[in-house]
Order: sequence, then C-alpha cells, then structure tokens
Amino acid sequence: MDFSLYIPAISAVWLGSEIILARLKHSGQSSSRHDKSSLRVLWTVIAISIFSGVYLAGRGIGFVATGAGLIRMFGTVLIVGGLAVRWAAILTLRKYFTVDVAIIRDHKIVTTGLYRYIRHPAYLGSLLSFLGLALSFSNWLTALVIFMPITAAFVYRIWVEEKALDAFLGDAYRHYRSDTKRLIPGVF
Repeated sequence: MDFSLYIPAISAVWLGSEIILARLKHSGQSSSRHDKSSLRVLWTVIAISIFSGVYLAGRGIGFVATGAGLIRMFGTVLIVGGLAVRWAAILTLRKYFTVDVAIIRDHKIVTTGLYRYIRHPAYLGSLLSFLGLALSFSNWLTALVIFMPITAAFVYRIWVEEKALDAFLGDAYRHYRSDTKRLIPGVF
C-alpha cells in the first residue's frame, strides 16, 4: 500500500480545518489580545518551510530510498495522530480556544483531558502532524527544512502565550506550570 497517495487528501483536510478555525475562532472584542504577531510569524514560517521542503523533495536532494515506504507510512500515521491530538485539545478548551493569543473574559485554566499532563497539547498535535508531513517525503533534508523552523515558531508562540497567561492568571497559572510540562509529559 502506497501511503503517499493519502498525503494530499489528508493535507487538504488539515489545511481546510485550520482555515475554518482561523475564521471561526479568532478572538472577539470581549478579549484581551496578546498575540505579538505570533500567529503571523507561525503562518509565514509554515508556508516558507513547506514550500522549501517540497522544492527540495521535488529535486530529490536528500531522498532516503531505504525504507521509504515505511517512513511514508509512519509520517501519514503521525499526521493523522497529530490532528487527533490537536482536535481533542481544542474541543477540551472549547470557548477558551482562539487562534490568536488572547485572554477572554472569565478566562480559567483547563486541567482536564490532555491538559492534565501538558500545557499545550494543541501545539503538540500540530507539531506531530508537521513531523509526519516532513517524514512523508522520505527525505532527510526536507524533514529538517520543514520541521525545525516550524518547531522554532511554535516555541516562540508558546513563550508569547505563557507570558500572557502568567500575567492574567498569576499564581494559579504558575502553580499549573509547575505541575505540567509544555509539550512532552515529564520532559519538556
């Protein structure tokens, strides 16, 4: 079974869901915005990284022939798994989820679901999906060009978000932060 045939369809659903989120879940006027252009940075880095990675893959620079089918299959599983993690996190947050960093009126810390273990499961889901996309090309250079800059952009985004939450929620957020890791339970 050639999993690379599924990548365009899965990617289209993924992109479509992100566009819908961007339209429906932008912070409203009743929120305090703290985005510091991190959403713009994130989308720009994603676009440039994916374009560059696809370009390199198309040229065959860095292609890994040994185990290519298995790598693509693993990449596909990571994309779908990452989307599942991201959507589970978004549905857990419900009204507190916005695509831009914002504090809404009566903002509270959510500690259920995946948020019991990590502070940013929606970002973890995205990163897993981008790692899967990077691997789906079976190209080590493409994987680096896609995954590393996108990871750096998400780390910046996390920094911006945590600074806003810390300022608004104070000791309650600092306590939550001391009990959880950012992205990987028990590690980071």
